[in-house]
Amino acid sequence: MPASDIDNPIWSSLLGKHRAFAQGRNDVVRYPAQIASFVGVAHVDVDAGDVLMELIASGESVYLLGIAPRVPAGLRLQAFRPLAQMICTAPMAVEAGPEIVAMTDAHRADVLALTALVYPHYFREHTMMLGRYYGIYVDGRLAAMVGERLATESFQEVSAICTHPDFNGRGYARRLTAMLTNDILASGRTPYLHVSHENLRAKAMYERIGYRIRRDLPFWSLQRA
Repeated sequence: MPASDIDNPIWSSLLGKHRAFAQGRNDVVRYPAQIASFVGVAHVDVDAGDVLMELIASGESVYLLGIAPRVPAGLRLQAFRPLAQMICTAPMAVEAGPEIVAMTDAHRADVLALTALVYPHYFREHTMMLGRYYGIYVDGRLAAMVGERLATESFQEVSAICTHPDFNGRGYARRLTAMLTNDILASGRTPYLHVSHENLRAKAMYERIGYRIRRDLPFWSLQRA
């Protein structure tokens, strides 16, 4: 497996496509809290203590992916099970189905309601600023959605793949993921995503439509007391 900027995806994104959002200094950066709860560091030996104490509010939890620094007293680093990082390198068939809608700020309330129900913790009020989002509506209800999050010149993360429980089993998430994956490939970049190994249903769906595991990526939360 060759080294890649998605070995440290948050740091790479905040130094790349999303540098306009980067808050911090030296080798420690984060997204604004209302956009995403992610922090990136340049390498494991970064002396990040003072900057992290400035960037993380009291009681706030943030997340790190790929690389975590040493942390000082007053911050608690908790390791989770590594996530599967999956990439796709070839276009796939897009199943027929309901119209796919490009989401705008007018749809934000629907997006926030759906993500709060089935994709909690990682979606914020203004996460949609990070990329394009698409959804499928059924009888006026947002049934499923997909979007873009971390981004570099070469790679685009596919994220917020979720379906309302009332619409499970209809292939909507698969249709949306395939459409967005193909569009990213057509732009000359490589789509990738992260999924928990415990989420067997989603992981199997991604494998069926053409994603493969690139590597397991360490994953942590960091909380300021």
